Amino acid sequence: MKDYESLIGQVLDESQKIIIGKEKQIKLSLATFLSGSHLLIEDIPGVGKTTLAKTISHVMGLEYSRIQFTNDLLPSDIIGVNFYNTKESTFSFKKGPVFSQFLLADEINRASSKTQSALLEAMEEQQVSIDGESFDLPRPFFVIATKNPYEEIGTYMLPSSQLDRFAISFSLGYPSFDAEREILSSKNRYRIDDLKSLNMQEIELLQNKFEEMYANEEILDIIQEILKFTRESSLYVKGLSTRAAITLLKISKAWAMISLRDYVLPSDVLEVLPYITHHRLESKGDKKSPVEIVDEIIKNLHIDI
Repeated sequence: MKDYESLIGQVLDESQKIIIGKEKQIKLSLATFLSGSHLLIEDIPGVGKTTLAKTISHVMGLEYSRIQFTNDLLPSDIIGVNFYNTKESTFSFKKGPVFSQFLLADEINRASSKTQSALLEAMEEQQVSIDGESFDLPRPFFVIATKNPYEEIGTYMLPSSQLDRFAISFSLGYPSFDAEREILSSKNRYRIDDLKSLNMQEIELLQNKFEEMYANEEILDIIQEILKFTRESSLYVKGLSTRAAITLLKISKAWAMISLRDYVLPSDVLEVLPYITHHRLESKGDKKSPVEIVDEIIKNLHIDI
């Protein structure tokens, strides 16, 4: 069997055959998966959000399912429904598309808050409940949701409880000139089905390695200083929660692992911090970008980084 370094290299190399010029976003997607968390991608249509999700699903070797969120989508369309089986005179549960290892929740903010909330239990507890009975989801269970800008017609705000279930969020943005030229001029483009995939044994090896990742007291000090500043500075509508702190630690460990280390450095925390705060911190007064918010936090930390 390959070692974890080779497996990470394979995932990154294979993904970049399809997703050109977006190495950082691919690494963030992998870090989210390794940490057992979920990812939110916000951007305009046509920049590759769905393609990124399909590519990550394939190279990780995960069973793929996609839900197109619309304004008439119902919670039962996601988790499934109990129906009466006339032949057996009993109720049976028909599983919805959430019962997969990899779920693409496409354009999640086109559905109502009630429908969006159908994912809350699944993302937090890896199970769904219906009519008082709980059903376990497949393992691993990984959600990538895409979100359109709120300015678009027919979009709904995501509740803060739903947003907080996503470990990180980012935008893909337009490709660079060179990357876009490669996309346009490539004659023998790879297809997603041509890419190498991991098997479950290899995924378990990566998951076991993640559990061995180490963060010392200095890293915990940095995270708590970040929390303290966001809560006490009066610069933000709400400070970072304890769940956000746990998420920051987990994603930092995953980032260190992708960097082929078994311990976390302060630079790992700062590297992933903008993507943790992107959908969690809202500035009072003038709206600041995620990078500006993180710069503001770092300048005010009371520790030496």
